[in-house]
Amino acid sequence: MKFLDQSKIYLRSGNGGGGCVSFRREKFIEFGGPDGGNGGRGGDVLAECVAGLNTLIDFRYRQHFKARSGENGKGRERSGRAGAPVTLRVPPGTQILDDAREIVLADLTEPSQRTVLIRGGDGGRGNTQFKSSTNRAPRRAEPGWPGREQWVWLRLKLIADAGLIGLPNAGKSTLLAAVTGARPKIADYPFTTLHPALGVVASDQREFVLADIPGLIEGAHAGRGLGTRFLGHVERCRVLVHLVDGTAETEQIAAAYATIRAELGAYGGGLSEKQEIVVLTKADAIPSAALPARLAVLSQAAGQPVTPVSAVAHQGTEALLRQIRGHLDSIDSAAAPAPAFAP
Repeated sequence: MKFLDQSKIYLRSGNGGGGCVSFRREKFIEFGGPDGGNGGRGGDVLAECVAGLNTLIDFRYRQHFKARSGENGKGRERSGRAGAPVTLRVPPGTQILDDAREIVLADLTEPSQRTVLIRGGDGGRGNTQFKSSTNRAPRRAEPGWPGREQWVWLRLKLIADAGLIGLPNAGKSTLLAAVTGARPKIADYPFTTLHPALGVVASDQREFVLADIPGLIEGAHAGRGLGTRFLGHVERCRVLVHLVDGTAETEQIAAAYATIRAELGAYGGGLSEKQEIVVLTKADAIPSAALPARLAVLSQAAGQPVTPVSAVAHQGTEALLRQIRGHLDSIDSAAAPAPAFAP
């Protein structure tokens, strides 16, 4: 399945139906009178969050969504049928923004969450509604109110428990393939991963979702290398797993870590405050004599212990998964409501 994380679409709600001018004419009925019905209401445009979706690719092939208009009113006080609504089915984590991409109209994060984006036009009143003691035979009816139209942007920010971040070729895709059933593209050149990938980790009878975020570079917060789109996916991750290439020169290891941390801070959105696990990757390719020094350099730059991992050789991966799960458990316990006081 192809991945698409943003799309521009056109929305239009339905017009309201017009009211009816009609009079009751029946045999053996002494007194007639107005009996025109009201017009039906136009259909709304809604958005619904659907579980099991993780891309906006459906909106590449269809960009126009129009709800049906309401039917006109009829005689015998029959109201017109309301127009059928149109519903956008979007994956969890989808934001809906206005045409200028400045105002967030909706943020759908939970399955079954629904919101009305554009309401349909109201139906017009029939001549029955205008009958009064002084106007017994009104010949007036209202037209339906027109629907509204609007261009909007859909922007997907993948929801994952943990996200893999780092410079290009830090080993993120290799680690994702080693611990999940995902099969991302892996090669020995930068920017192999062009879009985020998700995988489900099963460890000690527990499961959590791991996301591979494409490599970030200096200036990513300003849009360089599609950095703002990639950083947007990091917003939804509860824990960040920061991967640093262990085969780089010793003096470059601390610089690589500092580059990503600077981009997280410049982007904002609380990314720099998220819990972080620092990992030195490709440990199997590092000479045993050089490994302690590189771990010490990275630990000093990060201000916390560093986990050495080799995804290819499956060294240290289980310890890393337990560490991630421990952070997720601590977040869940902190977010859990306090027990009620029992007198």
